[in-house]
Amino acid sequence: MRFDVTAVGELLIDFTPNGKNEQGMELFARNPGGAPANVLAMNARLGGETAFIGKVGRDAFGEFLRQTLADSRIDVSSLVADERVPTTLAFVQLDSHGDRTFSFYRNPGADLMLSPEELCKNVIEDCAIFHFGSVSMTGDPSRAATFEAVACARQMGKLVSFDPNFRPLLWEDTEDAKVQMKQGVCMADLVKVSQEELELLTGESNLLKGSGKLLELGISLVLVSLGPEGAFYRNKNAFGQLHTYDVKTVDTTGAGDAFLGAVHYRLKGKSVGQLRELSKDELEDIVDFANAAGSLTTVKKGAIPAMPSREEIEECRKTVPLL
Repeated sequence: MRFDVTAVGELLIDFTPNGKNEQGMELFARNPGGAPANVLAMNARLGGETAFIGKVGRDAFGEFLRQTLADSRIDVSSLVADERVPTTLAFVQLDSHGDRTFSFYRNPGADLMLSPEELCKNVIEDCAIFHFGSVSMTGDPSRAATFEAVACARQMGKLVSFDPNFRPLLWEDTEDAKVQMKQGVCMADLVKVSQEELELLTGESNLLKGSGKLLELGISLVLVSLGPEGAFYRNKNAFGQLHTYDVKTVDTTGAGDAFLGAVHYRLKGKSVGQLRELSKDELEDIVDFANAAGSLTTVKKGAIPAMPSREEIEECRKTVPLL
């Protein structure tokens, strides 16, 4: 395969807090964002070959995003530019712990305007893992494009990865969000959720019970990101929780995406059947590697610019204590 991972979804500008000016007004830095693109960026940073399918505006922000992905070694041949709708913007607010909330300027935004007719199916055919999230499922035409891309990947026998990445402000109502995200889950082999998303999708706050319900839907590997408490994993053979690393966190933006991108990197060459059969030792090595990637992403501001190298991840695993 030409690409280890191809992803479809949102690509946008994250404006993140960046100090204050001389008048005491808060400044914001322009950062590339969008969960699927972040996931690819982590994989590419580690040496993987990746491709992105999505849409930006034909404006300065869109050109900045295109160049950022290209500079990150992500194939952008399937990134479409919209002539009329501007690039989507999001403003990030951080609390004292570095945790973030988002305000989106996207009614509409270019990412939402990707249509099924604009899908480049060659980059789906040429990948081993196909990844998607739910932000591109919040409205049409990108919802239809996303589901068509996933259906195409499944027909081609790809390992399909899904991150619900629930953003309440982008949905008209939570019930519709649950319907669309459950459909996404049922089309995936690998699902990465937060604990809140696990409860939303399964009605279970207990990790073991909730992950069990996802396995019953046909998922081969369930990953639950738990912030500073690390991550929970489960397949048919094993389950467990691994703590993350004790780093000085300044911005959690992109940490979960870095985690998942690192997981994809470590799954290179594995089939859906092999994913289901991974042993406890194999899973814990993969999840620990991904925990280190996610942890290190929080020590810098932004998402793609903060992604660590493989050498940094391995050094973290050797020298940084666990939380």
